[in-house]
Amino acid sequence: MVIRARKSKSAPVGVVSKVLRILEALNKSGTGLRLREITELTGLNKSTAYRFLAHLEKEDYLFRDEGGVYIVGPKLARLGTGAAYHTTLRKVSRPVLLSISSITKETVNLGVMDGHEVLYLDVMESPYTFRMVSQPGVRRHLNCTALGKAILAYLPEDEREHVFPMLIFERLTPRTILGLPRLRKELRRISNLGYAMDDQETVLGARCIAAPIFDGSGKVTAAISVSGPITRIGRERFQSLAGTVGKGARTISKLLGQQT
Repeated sequence: MVIRARKSKSAPVGVVSKVLRILEALNKSGTGLRLREITELTGLNKSTAYRFLAHLEKEDYLFRDEGGVYIVGPKLARLGTGAAYHTTLRKVSRPVLLSISSITKETVNLGVMDGHEVLYLDVMESPYTFRMVSQPGVRRHLNCTALGKAILAYLPEDEREHVFPMLIFERLTPRTILGLPRLRKELRRISNLGYAMDDQETVLGARCIAAPIFDGSGKVTAAISVSGPITRIGRERFQSLAGTVGKGARTISKLLGQQT
């Protein structure tokens, strides 16, 4: 008896191939692509490309900004490298940061936890001459920045305990929190309030208020903050600024897929 190997019949992969061509084109672009650019790079006709793009956007695999630029979306970015996710996070957050900057007229920051530090991904500087100055790419201590504390306070307990031994308790100002017991107490307070504050702990004469951002899985993934001199950020503005920052953080969280 002769046994013949059965030939496998390949299923049509036209749709998959077209979607992959779109994703590959977007992956190669660091700043995103418009529909016209996608059709030129992939060879797809406009209506076909738009149909795929609309479906991918609806499922959170792609994100389209107000200018019509498509980038890798939150759901897909989480499957890739940290750099890809950071790019998506910046793009998704930028309109919210601009809105907060317009409302508060103070410097607005977006940061993520990177090891035992907070990494600044984006900064909208205040229009005032006398302002807090930072820049994307800067790293600061988690335990004395509002951004860092906002993230730490909402980390799962096992992750937070893993990070604690790596923290550097350096006295940057007389107000800097030194030691784990005080930090634990501060994090409990933050989780109850819903926002974190740096009251001259990093720089004398400066205050900062931050709120956490959550991704589609409900995990804290970043934080945004408003910072400025104590002459403009007095205690009478705390609640107002905390409300503005908190609203902005919730908006970004929803864009990242967090369910309400």
